[in-house]
Amino acid sequence: MSPTLAYILGIIVLIVGIAVSVALHELGHMIPAKRFGVKVPEYFIGFGPRLWSVRRGETEYGVKAIWLGGYVRLLGMLPPARPDRPDKPGSMVADARQESLDELGPDERDRAFYRLTVPRKLLVMAGGILTNLVLGILCLVLALGAVGQYTRTSTISSVGACVPADVDAGGSECATDDPSPAAAADLRVGDEIVSWNGARTPAWEDVQKAIRSGGTEPAEVVVRRDGAETTLSVTPVEVERTVTASDGSTSKESAPYVGIGPAKGTVRVPFSQIPGAVAVAVGQTLKAIFTLPVGLYHSVAAGLGLEQRSADGLVSLVGVGRIAGEVSSEGVGIPFSARVSSMLSLLGSLNLALFAFNLVPLLPLDGGHVAGACWEGVRRV
Repeated sequence: MSPTLAYILGIIVLIVGIAVSVALHELGHMIPAKRFGVKVPEYFIGFGPRLWSVRRGETEYGVKAIWLGGYVRLLGMLPPARPDRPDKPGSMVADARQESLDELGPDERDRAFYRLTVPRKLLVMAGGILTNLVLGILCLVLALGAVGQYTRTSTISSVGACVPADVDAGGSECATDDPSPAAAADLRVGDEIVSWNGARTPAWEDVQKAIRSGGTEPAEVVVRRDGAETTLSVTPVEVERTVTASDGSTSKESAPYVGIGPAKGTVRVPFSQIPGAVAVAVGQTLKAIFTLPVGLYHSVAAGLGLEQRSADGLVSLVGVGRIAGEVSSEGVGIPFSARVSSMLSLLGSLNLALFAFNLVPLLPLDGGHVAGACWEGVRRV
C-alpha cells in the first residue's frame, strides 16, 4: 500500500471511529430516555443536509452530511414558565418553551423530559458522558493490553564489535582492540533477553535497569535463541557517559556498558499496570480541559504569529486527522499491530476528551444539563 493511500485510509478510519463514538454517545442519552417514557422523534449522526434516514416507530434514525457530532431530540426539554414568572410574549425563551412542547399531543404531556424526576434526568444526560468514558477506557485497554505498545523490546537488534571511543556519539572507532562485553559473551542479534542476573526482563527498560544495578560484576544472562533458552556470562565494562540535568546542564558520569541495542515491536502491558496507565490518561485529559482557556489563548497567539506553537498545545480536528494519517502511513518497517495500537490510542484519547469536555457545566453541553438537574434537586430539598 502506498504511503498516500495509507494516509487517506488513516483519516477515513478516524472519521468512522468518531462517527461510531458519537452514535454511541447519543445512544447513551436515547436509551434511558426511551426507557423512562420520553418521546424521542429524531436520532441523527452528523449535521446539515440529510443523507439517509429511516423511521422505526415514533423515532427517525438517520445520517447527515457533516460528521462533526450528532444529536438525539428529546421533547419537552424546557418546562412551561412558572405562573408567577411568565415569559414575555414573543420572546426567544417563550418560543423555545412552546417549540419544545408542540410535538407532544394532549395525552402525551407526561412524556415530556421536564416531567422526569431529578435522578432520571441525571441518568439521561450523563448517559452520553459516561459512554465516552467507557469507550475511551476500552480503546486504551485494547491498545495497551490486547494489541500492545510499539516500543523497544528485550530482543537484541544490534551487537557492538567493540567499545566505542565515544560511547555517546557511537561510531566505528574503538577505544581498545578488545571486543565489546556483548561480543565476548556471544550475545547475538535476535536473542531475546529473558533475565539478567536473575531479574526478569520483559521490556528493554528492565534490561537497562538490571545492567545499571549490576555494575561491572559478571552477570548470568538467560536468552531465548531459536526457541531454546541459553545461559551466558556477561561482564560489562565501565565507560563515561554524558548526563543532561533537568536545567539543561551536562556532566560526565561512569556507567556499565555492554554493547547491545534493542529491537522494536509491540509489547503488551501487564494487566496490573493498565489501570494506572488509564488513570494517568484520564487525569491528563481532565487537566487539559481545566486549562482550556489558557490553551485557547496560546493557540490564537501562535496562529497570529505572536509566539511559537507548543508541541503540547491544543490540537484541532484537522490536526487530529493529520495525526491519524501519519499513524496509518508510518514507515514500511512498522508492523500493522503497531498502527492498530496507535489508532486505538488516538480514538481512546478523543473519547476521553469528549467525556471531559462534556463535563463543563455550560449549556448546551451535557454538563450544563447535568448542572441544571442538580440545581433543581437542591431547590426541591
